[in-house]
Amino acid sequence: MTILESKTEARRSGARASAFAMSLLRFLVIVVTTYLGLLAVTFFIGRVVPIDPALAIVGDRAPAHVVERVREQLGLNLPLYQQFFIYVRQALTGDFGTSVLTTNPVMTDIRRVFPATIELASVGTLIGAVFGVPLGVLAAVKRGSIADQIVRVIGLIGYSVPIFWLGLLALVFFYAKLNWVAYPGRIDIVYEYSFTPVTGFYLLDATMQGRWDVLWDLFRHIILPGGLLGYFSLAYISRMTRSFMLNELSQEYIVAARAKGLSETRIIWFHALRNAAVPLVTVIALSYAGLLEGSVLTETIFSWPGLGLYITNSLQNADMNAVLGGTMVIGAVFIAINLLSDILYHVLDPRTRSR
Repeated sequence: MTILESKTEARRSGARASAFAMSLLRFLVIVVTTYLGLLAVTFFIGRVVPIDPALAIVGDRAPAHVVERVREQLGLNLPLYQQFFIYVRQALTGDFGTSVLTTNPVMTDIRRVFPATIELASVGTLIGAVFGVPLGVLAAVKRGSIADQIVRVIGLIGYSVPIFWLGLLALVFFYAKLNWVAYPGRIDIVYEYSFTPVTGFYLLDATMQGRWDVLWDLFRHIILPGGLLGYFSLAYISRMTRSFMLNELSQEYIVAARAKGLSETRIIWFHALRNAAVPLVTVIALSYAGLLEGSVLTETIFSWPGLGLYITNSLQNADMNAVLGGTMVIGAVFIAINLLSDILYHVLDPRTRSR
């Protein structure tokens, strides 16, 4: 290699390193800005809502001097900007105060209930991906046919029907009429005290402990709310899969593959779907994040002891520390999954790394 070539290669390496540093800096700026924005939104929601945290703690009949002393302890007598800085400092350390409803630190309650929400959203996303991707592929391959219309109607219903109405209807039909599933809740009272969870993820704990009777009971409890969330995830994933597949099937490499005599099955599943899988990773990740933040009504209807039900009960009891803490956790998880999906997109698609 000549001296000129060495200098050229060094300049290219320096340019790549600089581009990587700038990309990393932009990434960090986006993360910090988004999280601070989320902190600001939750803080001002807590101040706009006509609920006095001091009154929520001491009660409406407490003397005025007691209420004022509690307000001073909470820092509510300080200027708004000071309250915001204190809120940000505490939130960054994971301190969202104490729950009025349970008298526990909010983060302690969230660590207890959040695994149930993760478990429910994971089952819903799994159902949505397993059935949504093949249905989307079928709709794209059979574009304009009856199969395509059926898949599109299924997706339209998933987008249009309110989840609370569909949940109540499913309970009446599958539980009250047919008795195919267990009653609302996460586990039967028979096993509630004989089963000791370790990780908080009941399905995983029951499998690790070899408690197959408990696992079957857990399955009968989770299948209906998980299937309901899976249906809404399926509607989104199938629609996006159809769109991605239609785009891939119109590309020139598909025409070339058919000209070479490759079977239609190989072209669809090993060529078109593999290229469509890159953006599908992002779609599935965002669908998972959406189920984590959007399972409040589902958990309420099915008495599922997750973060959604915890936030609902806290809101009904004017427990704003718990409401804001739960909102912050869900928002932070959504931001993390969104950023992770972007990273996976860049890892799986080499074309984006050259930009």
